[in-house]
Amino acid sequence: MAATQPIRDKQQVKQLVNYYMRRGQYRNHVLIVMSVYTALRISDLLRLRWSEVYNFEKKQVRSSITITEKKTGKSKTIALNKNVKRALSKYMAKKQNILQHEFIIQNPRTGKAISRIQAYRIIRAAGDALGIGHFSCHSLRKTFGYHAWKTGVSPAVIMEIYDHSSFSVTRRYLGVTQDDKDEVYLNICF
Repeated sequence: MAATQPIRDKQQVKQLVNYYMRRGQYRNHVLIVMSVYTALRISDLLRLRWSEVYNFEKKQVRSSITITEKKTGKSKTIALNKNVKRALSKYMAKKQNILQHEFIIQNPRTGKAISRIQAYRIIRAAGDALGIGHFSCHSLRKTFGYHAWKTGVSPAVIMEIYDHSSFSVTRRYLGVTQDDKDEVYLNICF
C-alpha cells in the first residue's frame, strides 16, 4: 500500500476547502478547513469541543487552541487563521443552541464525534466529486506542510509543528518530488 501524498495543486486545495461550503454543509466544511489549516491528526480534530475553539463569554472564536495530542500525549498550541475562524463562525451561526461540551464535528443523531471512517468518507466524497486523485484524511495534514514548505517555511519549523522526532519523517510528509528538486536547480542563480 502506497503512502498518501499531499495535495500539491493549490487550486485543488481551494476547491476542496470550498466544496461543502457551497453546499451549505458547514460541519463538513469545518472538517476539511481545520484539517488543511491546522495540521491536526484526524484523531485530535474529531475530539475538539466547542469550548476549545469558542469563547462563550466573549462570543467569539478563539485566536488559538491548546490541545493534548492523542498520539504523543504532548501539549500543543495552534493559532487559528482567518479561514478557520470564518468557517467556525459560519458553522456556529447555522447551528442552534450549541453547548460548550459538544463536539464540533458531531454526529447529530448520537451527539458523539463522527468516526474516523465517516471523516474519511466525507473528505473522500469531496475529492471524488472534484476529481482529485487518491488522498485521505492524513493527506490533508501533509498538504499543510507541503504548502508551508513551498511558501518558504523552514522544514525545521514544519518538523516542530508536526512534532516529528526526525527530519526523515518530515521529509516524507512533504512529498518532495523530482519536479520540486528540478525547480531548485533551474531557479538558483547568483
